[in-house]
Amino acid sequence: MSPEETAADDGHGPAAAPATTPASSATTTSAASRPAPLGRERIAVAALALLDAGGEEAVTMRAIAERLGVRAPSLYNHVRSKDALLGLVADRVVSGVDASGFDTLPWPDALRRWAWSYYDALAAHPNLVPYVAANFGRIDASLRRAEQVYRGLLDAGWSPSRATRIAAAVRYAVLGAAVGSFAGGFDADGPQVADRFPALRDAGRIPERRAAIDRAALDLLLERFLDGLGTPPPAPAA
Repeated sequence: MSPEETAADDGHGPAAAPATTPASSATTTSAASRPAPLGRERIAVAALALLDAGGEEAVTMRAIAERLGVRAPSLYNHVRSKDALLGLVADRVVSGVDASGFDTLPWPDALRRWAWSYYDALAAHPNLVPYVAANFGRIDASLRRAEQVYRGLLDAGWSPSRATRIAAAVRYAVLGAAVGSFAGGFDADGPQVADRFPALRDAGRIPERRAAIDRAALDLLLERFLDGLGTPPPAPAA
């Protein structure tokens, strides 16, 4: 009879597996709690959290090092300067913008998808918008999206100059909408302004519908813009 059968006959069931030794348990716990290696992705995530919480002034090498539990000089092995760091953060955020619609959709629908994806990405991090606006041509992800949009508009039949203006106009609208909320600029708990500004007597209710109002305003702008564009002019006869 096997040891297992003997144990079962004794009423004790199958032999128990060997217990984990304290040493092996400690090793496993130590490995699980060890932080991920320091790299550009971890640095970008920490920098974005600081930027969201306190603006660009809050993003310092010392603050990032404290957040990650490392020494500040070690960061310079991955990013050369604060400007390079902000560029890394911007590239990470803008990489999430979807301009793939120009490969499959009619150009107005593709433009809408790109604009709303761009808005959602930036509106989630409004403190990053000034950097993106000022450094558009130095952010790889921005250039990749610009290439997709510009190529899509050219393929739709727009001239190079017109395609440039269309893309720029939509970008201006998105950046302006994302940098600050119109509805968020009103104070629901502030003093009544009806006596001084009677047309704004219901302004205190605007913050209650902040997201809906902000999106509806951008939607109105985009749709009227697209209506005004019409269709690309026919190509000149050969």
